[in-house]
Amino acid sequence: MKVHVLTGAALAACLFAPGAEAHIGLSTGTPAVAATTQELSFAVGHGCEGLDTFRLEIRIPEGVGGVRPVPSVFGKAQVTQDASGRVTAVTWTKAEADVLPSDSDFYKFTLRAALPDKPFTSLAFPTVQSCRKADGTVVTQEWVGTEGGHGGHLAAETTLPAPVLFLLPARTPGWNKYTVNEHVHDLSVFKDAQIVWAGSAAYSPSAHISGLIAQEPGTQVLREIHPGTDIWVRY
Repeated sequence: MKVHVLTGAALAACLFAPGAEAHIGLSTGTPAVAATTQELSFAVGHGCEGLDTFRLEIRIPEGVGGVRPVPSVFGKAQVTQDASGRVTAVTWTKAEADVLPSDSDFYKFTLRAALPDKPFTSLAFPTVQSCRKADGTVVTQEWVGTEGGHGGHLAAETTLPAPVLFLLPARTPGWNKYTVNEHVHDLSVFKDAQIVWAGSAAYSPSAHISGLIAQEPGTQVLREIHPGTDIWVRY
């Protein structure tokens, strides 16, 4: 294996370094690894126009299977399927008597799903949030925009961003070699790595190591990864 190395103290630092804007948050607790089954948690920190959220619909992207929702304070979820039986959406709806008079609570919605075997790609989960006024008028916010995802060039549909999950490949402690077939603009997806090498360019989530990379002769700072690039990542 041929890997560019930093000299002296820089190498030691690489080897031993430890690894509120309104939106619908999406987290997995652990890195989202392609071709695995994981729990996906969607966090709703705000309602609509000062109103309490009473319904949330999460649309399931192609390639995601085995979807099983977890009951929330909203109660049991309703699952929508297509003709083949694939789950295309999961919706939680509050009982009318449980709707709060104002936007005061934080909500979390969880589902378990099998992720596709497509590392270094972004999965957008378009989400529709609904709130109800005292007169019964329903106000909705559509979180369906896909511009600026980790993976790259996705067309924008609206100014409200959809929850996005970036899939990483399986890894082992130490060095891992990957071929990246998608354009990766946001290298923060490697936030739990020690260092990433692509040719003579390197990236680290550590500000200290990043400074050493910038000062190392013959080494460039890695800012994005183009399709077809081989990379080495140390976890």
